Amino acid sequence: MIYFDNSATTKVAPEVLQTYDTVSQKIWGNPSSLHSWGENAWNLLEQARQQIADLFHVKPSEIIFTSGGSEGDNWVIKGTAMAKHRFGKHIITTSVEHAAVRNPTQQLKDLGFDITYLPVDKEGRINPADVKAAIRPDTILVSIMAVNNEIGTIQPIKEVGEILKDYPNIHYHVDAVQAIGKGLDDLVFSDRVDFATFSGHKFHAPRGTGFVFVRSGRKLAPLVAGGGQERTLRSGTENTPGDVAMARAIRLVKENEAAAVKREQAIKERIYDHISKFDHVHMISGRDKGFAPHILCFAIEGVRGETIVHAFEDQNIFISTTSACSSKKHSEAGTLAAMKVPDNIATSAVRISLGDQNTLEEADQFNKVFDQLYAGFKKIIE
Repeated sequence: MIYFDNSATTKVAPEVLQTYDTVSQKIWGNPSSLHSWGENAWNLLEQARQQIADLFHVKPSEIIFTSGGSEGDNWVIKGTAMAKHRFGKHIITTSVEHAAVRNPTQQLKDLGFDITYLPVDKEGRINPADVKAAIRPDTILVSIMAVNNEIGTIQPIKEVGEILKDYPNIHYHVDAVQAIGKGLDDLVFSDRVDFATFSGHKFHAPRGTGFVFVRSGRKLAPLVAGGGQERTLRSGTENTPGDVAMARAIRLVKENEAAAVKREQAIKERIYDHISKFDHVHMISGRDKGFAPHILCFAIEGVRGETIVHAFEDQNIFISTTSACSSKKHSEAGTLAAMKVPDNIATSAVRISLGDQNTLEEADQFNKVFDQLYAGFKKIIE
């Protein structure tokens, strides 16, 4: 079996699963309880927080545990709106964001907020000058993803940050769900980024885990109010085993990050260089440094994306159409529409997304299967 759908989710690492199981069975007290069982849980939770903070060179108080990327994106967007609505109701984002950003901004639009959706070029990338041009006196938030989940475009996060240094009162949020473990920390944690969201199941941690980097001094209203956990910013009994396991997953990813990024890039290039030679293949992702090393989107004109996915599945190779959040809706990818990719190409688009466990041998096997399937697809195409 070859699993090339890591941007949808990753397999929980055995060591991480062991950590989760051990904490669940041995340290199951409520971290908010005053007795020793609660104190033990609290100490372990704070140790996990410290470990994550140290790996990203931030303060432990700036790491807030959540249930994943969707909650994190919703919290930053709606939390900013709640905290700063008296100062303005204008938000800037892009036309290629994940639904976890796009849908909350639409909800706010329905409530009277004004949303600017920035256009992108043929590679799915915004122009920083468009950010500056869109800024108004009532702008309260700029939200831009680091790595596009559908085609892997790396956005100009630092360049936008330089612009926003002249506007210190505007919150700057980065959806970094697809960026962790990909050699992009200096981008995500640049000195002007105020918030960055992460999802555990994208890097071998259990589902239902995640965290948000919240820069000290930035005002953000809680999305979940209650018992005051997570510095009153995210109430609810903490997921101690999940958060501790997530911290271990991050440590494991960071230990081998450089080698993994190099290998993923090599796998991507081997597949790219092979399939791009075929007449009816359209490469939507690039292979240069402007794109993440682990995502490759392409289309076989005349063959629907779901047909390609199932054809590879029959050969025990697992890929996806665009993102897992939209694959079953049988709809054109939002990113491709924003890029003005023709409908006949967009509906044929599929995504390979690599992980640190994939190998060059798997790339060779993929290419071999691709040759066989393409020969069969030619009957449809021609």
